[in-house]
Amino acid sequence: MKTLKGPAIFLAQFLSDTAPFNSLDSIAGWVASLGFKGVQIPTWDKRVFDLEQAANSTEYCQQFLATLAKHGLVPTELSTHLQGQLVAVHPAYDEMFDGFAPESVRGNPTARQAWAVEQLLLAAKASKNLGLKAHATFSGALLWPFLYPWPQRPAGLVDAGFAELAKRWKPILDAFDAVGVDVCYEIHPGEDLHDGATFERFLKAVDNHPRCNILFDPSHFVLQQLDYLAFIDRYHDRIKMFHVKDAEFNPTAQQGVYGGYESWVDRAGRFRSLGDGQVDFKQIFSKFAAYNYEGWAVLEWECCLKHPEVGAAEGAPFIAQHIIKVTERAFDDFASGGTDHAANRRILGLK
Repeated sequence: MKTLKGPAIFLAQFLSDTAPFNSLDSIAGWVASLGFKGVQIPTWDKRVFDLEQAANSTEYCQQFLATLAKHGLVPTELSTHLQGQLVAVHPAYDEMFDGFAPESVRGNPTARQAWAVEQLLLAAKASKNLGLKAHATFSGALLWPFLYPWPQRPAGLVDAGFAELAKRWKPILDAFDAVGVDVCYEIHPGEDLHDGATFERFLKAVDNHPRCNILFDPSHFVLQQLDYLAFIDRYHDRIKMFHVKDAEFNPTAQQGVYGGYESWVDRAGRFRSLGDGQVDFKQIFSKFAAYNYEGWAVLEWECCLKHPEVGAAEGAPFIAQHIIKVTERAFDDFASGGTDHAANRRILGLK
């Protein structure tokens, strides 16, 4: 068994133009003061990371690592959540998702997709230069408008959608394979990979690609009313990344999983700060220890009520308290009589 690494924190939700959240050095000092040991890096925000430089300059990467090391931190993974979303966008969402891309490709879905793919390829090179082994992203979605089967979906629509999604991602997966880095898709509503069934469809479509893996975030399972503990049992060999995020689901006579178009505060399913929701983290951490999970426990803070700085301050000790330092010997070793093959055969009544 292995002791997972942590606590770490995803920086995306904390970056702003106000100190200490406006530069790598200052935000690194802040998260280190809270007790975090690692940081997951959003690659779209140049206040903390320049993806193009990291892909093409080992000197830049060394400077980046040195800045983190000064505060006792290491990078856990890079994230291309926003760019990955743009690898596959249904036209219904074109205008809303244009904001994830630079102005030069907005209003041009073909150019936007090409830019997104190039971003992923740069992320593979940057991950290699930084010595990282896993990468966080979204799959994008061509089928999300057809999630509920009414009107009846035309025969073959879902197969066609996953075939196209696989066609777009296969070269990217190959590029990550060439540099020895796993691609971890966050299983997330709004993505075509939003539960176990859709992940299995995609995995089959990319020929069980060895780099096609999972970012496990239990909050999205609570909001969908999925069994997140059984999910670990079924997919643990593909789970290479873990977002520690809490949520709650309290259905009413007015709404359930779909939320009734209400704001986050008024939805039946809501993201909460660690310890304020319903996720059974004791069982999750126990399962990861039993299954030899080798990655990091990374706080992704999202809460409809609590201030982010409070959530971050509470998050580091929460994760640290849940990490199980695994045992190196069995609890009953003291009673062991050693191994005696001849005695074992006699005990079994064998000669």
